[in-house]
Amino acid sequence: MKLHELHGPAGSRHARKRVGRGISAGQGKTSGRGQKGAGARSGSKIPRGFEGGQMKITQRLPKLRGFVNHWRTEYVTVNVGKLNGFPSGTIVDGAALAARGLVSRPDAPVKLLAAGRVRIPVTVRVHRASVAARAAVEAAGGRIELLEANAAPDAAAGEPREAEPEA
Repeated sequence: MKLHELHGPAGSRHARKRVGRGISAGQGKTSGRGQKGAGARSGSKIPRGFEGGQMKITQRLPKLRGFVNHWRTEYVTVNVGKLNGFPSGTIVDGAALAARGLVSRPDAPVKLLAAGRVRIPVTVRVHRASVAARAAVEAAGGRIELLEANAAPDAAAGEPREAEPEA
């Protein structure tokens, strides 16, 4: 194959449509612009989003409201009822939860919630746990190890966070 033999696939190259070249050319007289009006004039440009004079959709819709915290940590929730599928005395961490399909990734931050009943003693290593989930696991003979250093029990669950010591 030589350089002069290269060409695009059939139909990929279109000839330029030569408008305004007489009636027999198919695009003569008005050159496909129709009769009169702003679109028929030279230099006519319709602004992007122009809707014929009615209020633009961008002006009819309300502006964005509220606040989105881009640094928020999204926790994957696991209920204590799902822990019954593990053998007694095992260590349930992110890798074990991912192997069972309870979380998508082994390194995902996990929060343990109290829905359901746990009947077996297991050691659970999660990032956070609700007060009721902690009580349920400890009542079954297991224990919870929190992976986050500042993970205090939830204030919404009834137990307030401890105040930091003043310097």
